[in-house]
Amino acid sequence: MPRKSVKENKSIYQIAREELEYSREKVEELLFAKISSDRLGKLENGKLQFRPEEIIWLSEIYSKPDLCNHYCSHDCEIGKEYVPEIKIKDLSQIVLEMLSSLNNVQEKQKRLIDITVDGKIDDEEIKDFIEIQRELEKISITVESLQLWTEKMLTSGAINKDKYERIKNSETL
Repeated sequence: MPRKSVKENKSIYQIAREELEYSREKVEELLFAKISSDRLGKLENGKLQFRPEEIIWLSEIYSKPDLCNHYCSHDCEIGKEYVPEIKIKDLSQIVLEMLSSLNNVQEKQKRLIDITVDGKIDDEEIKDFIEIQRELEKISITVESLQLWTEKMLTSGAINKDKYERIKNSETL
């Protein structure tokens, strides 16, 4: 059993490893030395920056697909600008948020058509257009939440991964 870190400000990556009670050496072994235990320590402590493929490897062995989103939304220079942070939620919460946003957009559908019919956004249309954009962004984030939830369920075995992939990759559902 690895010794417990007493450091107060642990990174999300260190917390994920420690939740599984993996030592850095164990991670190095599981990754066939793709990341040395020394490098992992420096990565977890912020002394080195992760490479994207390292995050993918860790998310797989830790069964934490949300590490990829965290990296993109917090550590990647491009992602910090364009990738929203997605929180893991329960399926029921995701579905209710999606339905609420879809209902809100449906109510504003006529206004969106009125705003965009001439191909430009006039000064008096900007406020309504921004509200509609925000609601569409909520839908986008909710879709991402559903995808992250699905990845977590596939990783944990709660969803049959083979059957899921077979059906997802088939031409007809």
